[in-house]
Amino acid sequence: MSNLISSTSSSTKMMLIASRDYCFISSTKASLNHFRRLTCAASPSSVYPARLAPHPPDLIKWVQREGGFVHQAVKIAQIEEPYGLGLVASDEIPKGSDLIALPHHIPLRFESLESDGESGAYSALVNLARQVPEELWAMRLGLKLLQERAKMGSFWWPYISNLPETYSIPIFFPGDDIKNLQYAPLLYQVNKRCRFLIDFEKEVKCALENLKPDDHPFEGQDVDASSLGWAMSAVSSRAFRLYGKKLPDGTHIDAPMMLPLVDMCNHSFNPNAKIVQEQDAGSPKMLVKVVAGTQIKKDDPLVLNYGCLNNDLFLLDYGFVIPSNPYDCIELKYDGALLDAASMAAGVSSPNFSSPATWQQQILSQLDLDGEAPLLKVSLGGPELVEGRLLAALRVLLSNDMEEVQKHELITLKSLSVEAPLGISNEVTALRTIIALCVIALGHFPTKIMEDETLLKHGVSGSTQLAIQFRIQKKSMIVDVMRDLTSRVKLLLSKETTTAQG
Repeated sequence: MSNLISSTSSSTKMMLIASRDYCFISSTKASLNHFRRLTCAASPSSVYPARLAPHPPDLIKWVQREGGFVHQAVKIAQIEEPYGLGLVASDEIPKGSDLIALPHHIPLRFESLESDGESGAYSALVNLARQVPEELWAMRLGLKLLQERAKMGSFWWPYISNLPETYSIPIFFPGDDIKNLQYAPLLYQVNKRCRFLIDFEKEVKCALENLKPDDHPFEGQDVDASSLGWAMSAVSSRAFRLYGKKLPDGTHIDAPMMLPLVDMCNHSFNPNAKIVQEQDAGSPKMLVKVVAGTQIKKDDPLVLNYGCLNNDLFLLDYGFVIPSNPYDCIELKYDGALLDAASMAAGVSSPNFSSPATWQQQILSQLDLDGEAPLLKVSLGGPELVEGRLLAALRVLLSNDMEEVQKHELITLKSLSVEAPLGISNEVTALRTIIALCVIALGHFPTKIMEDETLLKHGVSGSTQLAIQFRIQKKSMIVDVMRDLTSRVKLLLSKETTTAQG
């Protein structure tokens, strides 16, 4: 089958749609298509996304044919929902074994543009990439991916043809399911990405409008917001940020790259494999390897740790949610009026968050919570439970004893593991204020956990299920923070009582 991008008239298009304050992508038909329908699982009722080609080449054989290494016990197999295809051990694999090794030419890098020569197509692609903000780095590599998808006889077509036809990330959710996320910081990020794709489509069309055929980076094919979204999603969900080009001083440039076959390893916070890069002395070429970090049993999936990320990033970039994610958190804006309300709700008399004393303002400035350019985003949850800057601010603002506060370093005031540095009464008040903040945060969700769980039992679409799972995990995490802090308060009060009785 040709790997040319099919024409607009016969291709499936995905359209960006604006709905109230939300912008989203819904699937109807796409340009830049090499694909025909393919069900990934053997069952015709499979929920797993199709590959771009109906019968893509065997990736293991392709990697081996191109000089790479694949352990004989590593196989591609169907993993339980929601993971789809992944890598599995067909036999026991000892710890330390090389599982996969990719020579320098196999990973798909943005750096690989440099070897294309100073052609018109090269210049056009680089100029487009320069218009992409750093935070959306996946779109830069996505442009290279689209170029290779469009190119007849691309070296990477055996890999690209194995990529999913669709992705389960929020920019592809129907509008109602974007709103079903119920969490403003994630809604903002989804909306921001969608608007970028709409605006970038215009920039791409303008840049490509009058190019000569030989200078067109996508073989003359149309590139719209949906194909850009597909490419950005493919990269964000599968690429790794590894060491790239080595600089004269011996350091390496951080380089995103797509690693064929390696990117079929799923995620776990307890991985059994790890990525290692090797480079011979005097050689600019890097070997990317996956090594068994533990002994891997037969039929175990090969898993890597994608990073200590919260569920916002897992859903936004990878399209899944981690239950009981130890790194999940919620974002709050540090706001004096909000803290005053929380303190009063917690029974704190005369809170002064909106009008701190001068000495307290100086400490807030050191915490980047006051001054000319304050960083007002704070978080609850994750390993810290309460972000240190927020905890220190509460401890300081709820104290009237400047000399006592100034006895302690900021690192002490920011640590929840340092029990009641400013006294039990101060600590109890601070923790109760945070518990009240949690109650306020829960109140911003229009549904309760039990209602969400009931909705899941009734059977919903895949995107609705993901949205509901996401908000359940957010709410559950807030409840867990409240329980933990409540236990701390009870322990402190019992100690205070014991001390008083003694």
